[in-house]
Amino acid sequence: MSDFGQQRPPVLLLEKVAKEYEGQPPVRVLQDIDLTVNQGELIAVVGPSGSGKSTLLSLIGTLDRPTSGRIHLEGHDLTGLSDRQVAALRARRIGFVFQQFFLLSGLTTVENVATGLLYTGETAKRRQERAESALRDVGLAHRLGHRPDQLSGGEKQRVAIARALVGGPGLLLADEPTGALDAVSGKGVVDLLLELNAQGTTVVIITHDRDLAASLPRRIGLQDGRIAFDTSDTDAHDAYSVVQGGPA
Repeated sequence: MSDFGQQRPPVLLLEKVAKEYEGQPPVRVLQDIDLTVNQGELIAVVGPSGSGKSTLLSLIGTLDRPTSGRIHLEGHDLTGLSDRQVAALRARRIGFVFQQFFLLSGLTTVENVATGLLYTGETAKRRQERAESALRDVGLAHRLGHRPDQLSGGEKQRVAIARALVGGPGLLLADEPTGALDAVSGKGVVDLLLELNAQGTTVVIITHDRDLAASLPRRIGLQDGRIAFDTSDTDAHDAYSVVQGGPA
């Protein structure tokens, strides 16, 4: 049967997801999370410290498994997959960008980006070619042979983004991507993320930056391990202020 006219599955689908950690009593970090992320969305996830943002990132990034509930990644129900199968799916379909750049100091920018392809089975030559292309895409064609200590903070984050994108993932997860940057460098990184989204990459950004969150088309607010709001309305200011703990 032809796929013409059939709707693509969501990039992410979470159904009644909960996460708790062992203890006396157990610590429940997330509960009753229902969330759908469709292809091409640009989303900010906000909330105070301890609200469950990092745990949610770990779950949707398949770095951890929920205590209960189901997570689907591009139509794949992760519940029945082995850890090896989940890791393979993650490597192909998800890219990560963190506040800290996690670049290897002894490697050039090209070599750092190429590490994102180590488990693809491609030849070293092909990995280098793809790494060079990814660096050109993020505006670093003039920094291919530089090492991290020769780069600015904004350039380091661009290298980290190139590494996240070199494998061609459909979903990019960014955890406080501007948190370690000055205002000018941070704006450059945000502009790059917006450009990548315009080209079709689904982007989910966890951030404490109220201005950044307010500028994105969809905002998801966490409070005490639950979704407090999920809106694309321009009138979300009051709800956003509440979940962040005060007026903007």
